[in-house]
Amino acid sequence: MKTKKIGILTSGGDCAGLNAVIRAVVNAAAQLGWEIYGIHNGTDGLTEEPLSYEVLTVHNFSDTPWPRLSGSYLGSLNKGVKMESLSEMSKRFGDGVKKLGLDAVIVVGGDGSMNITSNYCKGAGIKMVGIPKTIDNDTPITEFSVGFNTACQVCTDAVDSLNLTARSHHRALILEVMGRDAGHLAMQSALAGQADVCLVPEIPYKIDGVINKLKEIKKSGRNHAVIVVSEGIKTENGQHLSAAKNLIGEAVYGGIGQYLSAEINNRYKDFQTRVTTLGHVQRSGTPSCFDRMLAALFGAKAVELLANDQTNMMVAWKNGHVEAYSIDDVVKKGTTLLDVHSDFVKAAHALGMYIGELK
Repeated sequence: MKTKKIGILTSGGDCAGLNAVIRAVVNAAAQLGWEIYGIHNGTDGLTEEPLSYEVLTVHNFSDTPWPRLSGSYLGSLNKGVKMESLSEMSKRFGDGVKKLGLDAVIVVGGDGSMNITSNYCKGAGIKMVGIPKTIDNDTPITEFSVGFNTACQVCTDAVDSLNLTARSHHRALILEVMGRDAGHLAMQSALAGQADVCLVPEIPYKIDGVINKLKEIKKSGRNHAVIVVSEGIKTENGQHLSAAKNLIGEAVYGGIGQYLSAEINNRYKDFQTRVTTLGHVQRSGTPSCFDRMLAALFGAKAVELLANDQTNMMVAWKNGHVEAYSIDDVVKKGTTLLDVHSDFVKAAHALGMYIGELK
């Protein structure tokens, strides 16, 4: 029997393009005469009492700015889950789905959300289709996730702005960007913004290597530089810096920019350094053309899969096409880190950027 009533939720950290995904799902499902339930605040909308949701129609998005805005119309959830609560949470999730009479759930989330929510669905016997989104671009298998392209543009704009003020003050300015343990955001924005140094978690580095690059710049006659660093890189001696912990005790990265600034200033006096931590600005910004397009393609494909009774799948962008993969295979693959042999890394190196100690 064809799916007639579906839920959609956004889980994990928010990003640009989520509302375009919701609109795409609603519009595609409406073409089939289905009912669409928007679940509020991620999985909380189905696991907390009272349930929190709303029936979505094309009118929610046809004459409003929502599809063109970042953030999530439905609200998101980014607090993790203790694995010992998996059984209980699966039961509560399943009970919520049954109370609403949903035939399936579309989950818009990153690698962590896919793992957690797919376990809920599996434990409760719920059909699911996943749509990947994250500014980190570390969701397995898919080459791009919704939100990454816009975040890259925000970071590139910041590099451009810092370059101008660095030139005025003769400084080496450090930009700390998000990404957790994956360096995609740092590397691509540094490459696009023509930064002088880019440090990512996947490639070890030396402070002296950064300083040698700054000396090279000074010797060339240029009086300024821009350094892009990913929040997840470690100190030179291999320690992670963390500014806080989340609700389940995991380290929240932050502070590596200040560490690098202090180390550079202690060892090299010809450039003053200053640090800009971009923070949650990266999650905002007007959704780019590519993210809106990806949202439309992913939303349409998710509904197509449900119409064909193909569930427990995640849609993905692969080799210029939208494809679908088993959620189990996605979870098994694990977080996608930056490939140190990728064309991005090769190009950065070829252009003279210091990117660490490549072997």
